[in-house]
Amino acid sequence: IGVLPNLRKYLDSTRCHLAVSLHNPFPDERAELMPVQKAWPVQEVIDTIREYDFTGQRRVSFEYTMFAGLNDDKRHADALIRLLRGLECRVNLIRFHKIPDAPFETPPQIIMERFRDRLSNHGITCTIRASRGEDILAACGMLAGEHRKN
Repeated sequence: IGVLPNLRKYLDSTRCHLAVSLHNPFPDERAELMPVQKAWPVQEVIDTIREYDFTGQRRVSFEYTMFAGLNDDKRHADALIRLLRGLECRVNLIRFHKIPDAPFETPPQIIMERFRDRLSNHGITCTIRASRGEDILAACGMLAGEHRKN
């Protein structure tokens, strides 16, 4: 998620890959999804990451769960492009799996593909993460929702 003191310690003491939960490039909108934004703004996290070398074996990826109508449009893609411009990284687009009683929806596949293509066309390596387990209600995030229901 991006707790700066621990992030610096991690980057200074390991050569491991780094995955950052991003989910929205706009600070106010991101804070609604991730309260940690208020304590550790994503711009500070990215500025810190820019101080390190990710051009060799070590990689940084940004995890971006897509929610229909919330963070899946051209405005969000363009802001993400500006935020990550010049940073050697990968963006993993993650399909939101519908959870009962959650106010969020999954965007259509074509929307995810357009978002991916927009980032890719601007030099950002971007993939749509393969979704597994949704057919048996066991995809990421779904098991916790089932547990709460019971």
